[in-house]
Amino acid sequence: MSIQINVHDFAKQMSLLPIVDVRTRAEYDKGHIPNAVHVPLFSNEERADIGLIYKQMGKLRATQAGLDMVGPRLSKIIDRLRENVPAGAVLVHCWRGGMRSESVAWLMGFSGEYKPAVLEGGYKAYRNFALEQFASNRRLLILGGMTGSGKTRILNLLMQSGGHGIDLEGRASHKGSAFGALGQPDPPTQQQFENNLAFELFDSNRDLPLWIEDESRHIGRRTIPEDFWHRMREAPVTVLERSREERVRCLVEDYGPSDPHELLESIAKIERRLGGKRARQASEAVTGGDLETACGLILDYYDRTYSHGLSRRDPAKITRLNVTGMPDEQIVEALLEVS
Repeated sequence: MSIQINVHDFAKQMSLLPIVDVRTRAEYDKGHIPNAVHVPLFSNEERADIGLIYKQMGKLRATQAGLDMVGPRLSKIIDRLRENVPAGAVLVHCWRGGMRSESVAWLMGFSGEYKPAVLEGGYKAYRNFALEQFASNRRLLILGGMTGSGKTRILNLLMQSGGHGIDLEGRASHKGSAFGALGQPDPPTQQQFENNLAFELFDSNRDLPLWIEDESRHIGRRTIPEDFWHRMREAPVTVLERSREERVRCLVEDYGPSDPHELLESIAKIERRLGGKRARQASEAVTGGDLETACGLILDYYDRTYSHGLSRRDPAKITRLNVTGMPDEQIVEALLEVS
C-alpha cells in the first residue's frame, strides 16, 4: 500500500511536488489539476471496457482484465514517468483514489526512484476542494471602467508592480465582449477554468487584497463560479474614467490587427442590440478601414451596458478615478494606494 494524503495536505504541496494524473485522456482533457503530468493507465476505450466487465461480472474479473491490459506495457509507463517526472517525492491521483492511482503508485515505488503519495478521494476530492475556494472569505478589490479603459492592461501592470490580482479574462482566453475571442487561444473547458482559478485563489496570500477586473458573470463561453461571482459583486469598485478619445484609441490598438472579416462577424452578433443602422455604419467603417469610427459607434452600446451594471452596485462602494492623460505607472501607483 502507498502513502495516502488528504486533499488539504495535497493542496499545500501542489506547488512543491510533481503531480501525476493517471486517468484517461478524456477525463484529463475535461479538467485536471493545474500542472499535473498526464500518465494514463488506461485508454478511454479500455476504461469503458473494464467498467462494463465490472458491472456485468464483478470486481475480480474487472481487476484481472485490467492486469491483462496493463501488464505488457508496465515498462512503457515507467519510461514515460522517467521522461516527465523527476525522481523523488511525487503526488499521484486518479478519479476517486482507487485502483488506478494505487497501481501506478505501487509501480513507482517498485522502481525505487519515486516516493509516491496517493490523493484520498482522487480528482473528485480536488473538485470539491476547488469549489470550496470560491466561497472562502477574502478581501476583493474590483477594477472597473467602461470598455476601452485599459483595465486588463492596468491590472497586469499592477500585478507586475507588486499588487495582488487575477486576470479572469486571461484565464478564460476571452476579453469579455462580442469581440473578446479575437486573437485569443482556445478557451479552457469550464471545469479547467474553475480548477485554475481555484488553484490561484488557494495559492495566493490571504493577508493581501486581491484585485479582480469587473466582469459580467459570463466571460465568453466560461462562467465565473456563483459563490465567487457574488463576492465580486459585493466588493468595492474603483472605476477608471478615461476620455472617449482615449478609449477609442485603446480599442483601435487592441483590435486593429484583427481580421476585418472577424470584426464584421462580431458586429453581426450584437446587431440587434446595437441597432440596425448603427451596426450597418460600423460594418461599413470596418470595410473602409476606418476603425476609429467603428469603435466609436460600438462604444455607445457598451457604455450603456456597463453603466446599467454599475448602477446595480452599492454607490457607497464605488470610487471613481479620472485617469485621462495619466501614464499607466501613475494609475498603478494610485491603485496600490487604494489597496
